[in-house]
Amino acid sequence: MPRPIILGIVGDSAAGKTTISGALVDILGEEQVTHVGTDDYHKYDREQRKERDITPLHPECNYMDIIAQHLSLLREGEPILKPVYHHHDGTFGPPEYIAPRPFAVVEGLLGYHTQGLRDTYDVRVYLAPPEELRRAWKVKRDTSKRGYTEAGVLEDLDKREPDSAQFIRPQERHADLVIRFMQSEGGDPDKLDAQIVLRETLPHPDLAPFLDNGDKGITLIEGGADPYIRIPGDVEHSHAEEIQEAIWGKLHFASHLRSERLGEFTVGSEVQRSDTLALVQLLILYQMVTAKAAVAVGGEGARSEGPGGGEA
Repeated sequence: MPRPIILGIVGDSAAGKTTISGALVDILGEEQVTHVGTDDYHKYDREQRKERDITPLHPECNYMDIIAQHLSLLREGEPILKPVYHHHDGTFGPPEYIAPRPFAVVEGLLGYHTQGLRDTYDVRVYLAPPEELRRAWKVKRDTSKRGYTEAGVLEDLDKREPDSAQFIRPQERHADLVIRFMQSEGGDPDKLDAQIVLRETLPHPDLAPFLDNGDKGITLIEGGADPYIRIPGDVEHSHAEEIQEAIWGKLHFASHLRSERLGEFTVGSEVQRSDTLALVQLLILYQMVTAKAAVAVGGEGARSEGPGGGEA
């Protein structure tokens, strides 16, 4: 079997990593994907972190060497015995045997912290929502699922900020795709805009024919260090479908992956769908499938600069 294709999804706590990774696992098929969360590699449980006055965002709070070792083993097609961290109560469980599969989706806080880690990924995604939105997401998640009070979450966010600034946010420069979901001005809070930086380290699909399509089309925003594509949360459905069809046309060899689940998300108990989210997920899926095809014919993958390149 050709080696697995490894996708990294990195971002601060509550940036949306699990939402993106879970959808990709569903689309590719659970039997095809090894799903790893690097939070499992924390050195200390919740109480021990309090005693040591250290946050889980600090590299010293994580077994960074074991993360790198395990990702290298998965890339070589070898199994691992992965630790298990329970977010609901901040304790550890028994380790889990993880067998290699055709794809691996690896999400976490510090996935691009070292050169060795960065070299293991075929596709590197960084999620960078505005801080105000991320904080709101974290409060909502941690109070409903992780046993925290709102005051406790806000206090923890303030405590983590120095480590976020020093260790988490600088990783953005190592990503192939930087994705920033954000609320549109006066728009529906459940229809977020997406800003996507597509760096030349990977061969992205050509979106030029679809740019500047009015207020509800996708646009190219230039002028900063990283030009980006903007997809409005209320993108016209017909325009979104046209773009998806063009991308799927490039993935004719993977047509079996076409799914109505692209773009699905849950609000409470209700499943909704976003064309903007679907396009973001499809751009990531495009890179995973393209890398898989390259490896299948004996190549190293789709990355243009090769292992470790483009990191100056």
